[in-house]
Amino acid sequence: MDVSIVIVNFNTKVLLDRCLRSIIDSLRTSKFTYEIIVVDNGSTDGSRELLNKKYPRVIKIFNNTNIGFGKANNIGIHKAKSESILLLNSDIKVTENAIEKLYMFAKQHTRAFVGGKLFNEDMTPQPSCGPQFSLINVFIMLFLKGDTIGITRSSPDSVLSVSWVSGACVIATKAAFIDIGLFDESIFMYMEEIDLLYRARQKGYTIIFYPEAKFIHTGAASSGSSRKPVINIYRGLRYFYRKHRSIIEIWMLEILLRTKAYIAIGIGALTRNHDLVSTYEQALRLDY
Repeated sequence: MDVSIVIVNFNTKVLLDRCLRSIIDSLRTSKFTYEIIVVDNGSTDGSRELLNKKYPRVIKIFNNTNIGFGKANNIGIHKAKSESILLLNSDIKVTENAIEKLYMFAKQHTRAFVGGKLFNEDMTPQPSCGPQFSLINVFIMLFLKGDTIGITRSSPDSVLSVSWVSGACVIATKAAFIDIGLFDESIFMYMEEIDLLYRARQKGYTIIFYPEAKFIHTGAASSGSSRKPVINIYRGLRYFYRKHRSIIEIWMLEILLRTKAYIAIGIGALTRNHDLVSTYEQALRLDY
């Protein structure tokens, strides 16, 4: 078997259906061998029924509750039979030959974690790789819209060694995932791939962005309300810094996060945006 494809799902029935169909369609005439493992985190939108009725050959693991992205991926990785594992988000649509291209490239780079090039629904490039989350880059991300100007996130057109790639689409050997300790299950959502790939680099692995393998990514499909990304980013950054950085860096990160929150709360109060105020007040109260 060439590759095990692991997909974590939480209440994204329609997108999951599209994802699975795109995988099967893209590999229908190929000699490429694969298995699909879907780990469902207690979905209540009919995802279980869809999987049981429409995709009998898909390996299904049903959790009773939403145990988080990292922990669910770890379950799928342990279940996988192939030496190569491709992690895909349920809101990914595979384009023609994308999986084969990504696999063949990764096969030549066994000491690497490789990410494909992501596109929005309108086929504009989606920034999906970047440099390390240094304090400077965190500042740019929080205050200067670094994602927009391509500093903290980018989508290059050439093969590039980077600090991280999007967890929505990443391939590596099963041995590599095991070697670095899999996903940190303390991170529920957001920053989990940053932590994973940071530890990979610490172990001597290379992180490679491979733009020839193209995938469409809807993005933020199962994160829920608009405030959750902010909360989870604050929680993820704090956890990452407390785990990997010095006390001084942790202190400086906290200054950046609190400054951003106070500015957002002030703007929210002036514009009577109660949701904005509530979101950043909650972010300030987080333990990590």
